[in-house]
Amino acid sequence: MKYSRTVFRIAALWCNMLLFFISGTQAQELKVGSAKRVLTPNPLISVSGGVGTPKPVTIKKGDLYVRAMVLENGGEKVAIVNIDNLGWPAALGNKSRKLITDIPFDNILIGATHTHSAPDAYAFPDENGNHGADLEYLKWCTVQIADAVNEAFQNREPANLKIAVGKAEGKIAYNYYAPKLYDPRCGVIQAIGSSGKNKDKPLVTLVNYAIHPEVIGSDRGILSPDMVGPLYNRIEEKTGGMAIFMNGAQGGMVTADNRLDEGKEAADWEECKRIGNLLADEALRIVADASVQENPTILSANKKVTFPIDSEMLRFILKHSPLSMGSSDESSISTTLNLLNIGSAQILTIPGEALPNIGFYLKRKMPTKHAFLFGLTNDAFGYMLTKEDFNSFERYEYVSRTSLGEMTGEILVSELMDMIKSNPKPH
Repeated sequence: MKYSRTVFRIAALWCNMLLFFISGTQAQELKVGSAKRVLTPNPLISVSGGVGTPKPVTIKKGDLYVRAMVLENGGEKVAIVNIDNLGWPAALGNKSRKLITDIPFDNILIGATHTHSAPDAYAFPDENGNHGADLEYLKWCTVQIADAVNEAFQNREPANLKIAVGKAEGKIAYNYYAPKLYDPRCGVIQAIGSSGKNKDKPLVTLVNYAIHPEVIGSDRGILSPDMVGPLYNRIEEKTGGMAIFMNGAQGGMVTADNRLDEGKEAADWEECKRIGNLLADEALRIVADASVQENPTILSANKKVTFPIDSEMLRFILKHSPLSMGSSDESSISTTLNLLNIGSAQILTIPGEALPNIGFYLKRKMPTKHAFLFGLTNDAFGYMLTKEDFNSFERYEYVSRTSLGEMTGEILVSELMDMIKSNPKPH
């Protein structure tokens, strides 16, 4: 009898260890979910291409969306969100974050595609302090954004990843100020189902590329996601999974290459489709032969950063916008920077439009071949350029005027470099 009890205890111990091992293995399993919501206003409302009075529209070409991708592994949960808009301030993003139940507040990255054909999300004040934004629409959007993230979390399922970075070929983007000064690299993260009915099927494809989606612009009476809309449609038709686009370092002025002969430009929906379809095809080509990363790990880090506000124009906007975006002293503004390691990829966020040289430098310093920059994420504080470029020559007069100040780029690079050095390398 004594021998039997001993055997029983050993067997029970082994069972407990096995259950612990299985539980631990499941806890370390990567899960990915996605969801989207339409943000097209009904009826249509005026659109904004930047500072100034929004322009009325009468038609739409494509719908505006919020798209959310959620990743979870080893207790780490992150959401990557993008909105078809010029930019999305933290004053609005934080309202959504408070409605999201299962993901840490600072692990929710909210970016904007930067279409110039969507409603004003900043309530840009005029010289008299009046604005033309539809605050009820913006309030509705914050709820739709939270709903998309919460649904994406509920939709998560076991997945592996394919990650690749490569040069996107063809007539997609160029730099209006210096045609060849832009980053042609396109980063792609594709989640592939690892079990069940979606095994080996793409669940969601993230495309990271630096470009101003302003083929149509705000002056044509059209509400549109611009070339990002056709990009989404193409990827979703080809893969069956959701697509999400995150912009890059597209400041000063990396824009859609819709140039025609004799200085003319194609500025219609057909050109949006040409560029969007081409970038989508290139993204899928780049990721097609990438090796599958089984159960990749996730690391999420963030830090609060403060930028001085030297621009009188931006001080006025931040002070008089009804969204309460600025600080009480009006001389500085704070935001959150994020670093994500997802498998072999490292991602840094930029709260505005960094110029290409800043983007090239950061990618060169990131300890991976799969470097991603998410521009216009968590905030959109105008152009971010180095102190050497700020107000130094006539060509950059506009980007200097719409920057927080001379030290913005310097602070951004310094803080992001500190995050790179302070966190483990991706693997």
